[in-house]
Amino acid sequence: METHTKRNSFKGSIGFVLAAAGSAVGLGNIWRFPYLAAKDGGGMFLVIYIILALTFGFTILITEVAIGRKTKQSPLTAYGKLNKKWKGLGVIACLVPIIILPYYCAIGGWVLKYFLIYLTGNGSSAAQDGYFTSFISGSYEPIIMLLLFLFATAFVIFRGVNKGIESFSKILMPILILLVVVIAIFSLTISHTDENGVTRTGLQGLMVYVVPNFEGMTIKSFFSVLLDAMGQLFFSLSVAMGIMIAYGSYVSDEADLKKSINQIEIFDTAVAFLAGVMIIPAVFTFAGTEGMEASGPSLMFVSLPKVFAAMGSIGNVVGCLFFAMVLFAAITSSVSVMEAIVSSFMDKFKFSRVKAASLETVIAIVVGIVVCLGYNIFYFEMPLPNGTTAQILDIMDYISNNFFMPLVAIGTCILIGWIVKPKTVIDEVEKNGEKMGRKRLYIVMIKYIALIMLVLLFLKSIGVLTII
Repeated sequence: METHTKRNSFKGSIGFVLAAAGSAVGLGNIWRFPYLAAKDGGGMFLVIYIILALTFGFTILITEVAIGRKTKQSPLTAYGKLNKKWKGLGVIACLVPIIILPYYCAIGGWVLKYFLIYLTGNGSSAAQDGYFTSFISGSYEPIIMLLLFLFATAFVIFRGVNKGIESFSKILMPILILLVVVIAIFSLTISHTDENGVTRTGLQGLMVYVVPNFEGMTIKSFFSVLLDAMGQLFFSLSVAMGIMIAYGSYVSDEADLKKSINQIEIFDTAVAFLAGVMIIPAVFTFAGTEGMEASGPSLMFVSLPKVFAAMGSIGNVVGCLFFAMVLFAAITSSVSVMEAIVSSFMDKFKFSRVKAASLETVIAIVVGIVVCLGYNIFYFEMPLPNGTTAQILDIMDYISNNFFMPLVAIGTCILIGWIVKPKTVIDEVEKNGEKMGRKRLYIVMIKYIALIMLVLLFLKSIGVLTII
């Protein structure tokens, strides 16, 4: 049994890379990335995203992993190890996954429900108008699905780092990638003629996705795309959630950190791109450019079931494969979110893994049930600073993603860039004699560019900066 006195580590770098990539490949990649790409000029968004992944994303990702490995601590206690005055940043970093896990498992329950619908051959019912709304506003079924999804997540965490997270990632991630590639290839082969006699193909949809569209481009719209791509990187790379610090603390001192980070970047960017190839050509073929404007739950649980229904007899099979893939992606991500919390409880309060995981499971059950009932007996609507109206799930999502995560990233940049200095991270990366690469870029990014961009993103996300 793993206790606070014995800290496990990933047995090999491939285990760490697959676990970190599994964390990164989640619902944020699948339902947010394609929508943003479609909204922000297709290929232009892709180009900006890739540039940011290699600069901004690299900076935050390698910083968090290095903090974890250097301190051998989870997010709650790692920042205090670097500088005692910065313990508060660790508290915020730990709050992020605590807020995210219950509602993420609620959404994971929705995915499980849709997978079971398609698995039993009833996919056509999911395409009916109002089906999704009637399901999530139900009294019992969303809670049952939440519990099943949460228990699957907790099972992996209870098994620990090696037998749980590492073994689980090595099995599930190759299957996930295979499903992504198969569905992406299928999306490119389809065609459809609508009631007006207009024929659209998957390859045309791919062009909409990858070819940059500069029509109507202004400086303001460029900055809007830039901040959209930056915001997406938080989801895509699982940064500012405490996850990469926790996983970094399990990386052995002998591992080549730079090489692992490069592999995670490639892995994640490839899957984010393929998520777009899976979804955008299919939605374009059957619903045109208007259908591509859906995001979040409406994309996955409303738009895509209609696309699968329009495919005819093969639609049920494609839908089953798609929701199996989404379910795998959601579980690998929820495992990493829960581990960030459990490792924090173990390090801070000296709990055993079983005690820490049991406590967090109970917290997630209670809050998760409240989230599910937010579409039923606890339903209300509340305006948010970004102009949207929200229920309980949306409010938790807004607080964690728009408020706390940018704050954690800003605090990390200030701490590393100006207090303990970039050399702290560089020395950790190069401790085995490897050269970091992009070293000068890293110093400039962590001290100036990333910090300024994060402040702008934070001001925009809380509704203060409205000119962009």
